[in-house]
Amino acid sequence: MSTNVMPSKKINTVSPKKLLLSKWTAAHPSQKRKHFLVSKVILPDLPEQAIEFVELEAVFDHHTQTVHWRELMNQEVWLQGWV
Repeated sequence: MSTNVMPSKKINTVSPKKLLLSKWTAAHPSQKRKHFLVSKVILPDLPEQAIEFVELEAVFDHHTQTVHWRELMNQEVWLQGWV
């Protein structure tokens, strides 16, 4: 007998290929920067390597920052969507 286990709500499930223009909310906003868009998926130097980084742009003032895309999985830092 198999049991289906529901994934925990604490884990954001995202694919690096579908991150472009996705919306994120900072769990602890600073300098009025709360809502962000993934403005760029940074491609690796070699095509066979995996995507590692994305560029987030703050909606408030268009400030950009580069983060490892897996950091978006941490709900203590990022919430998926605009909350």
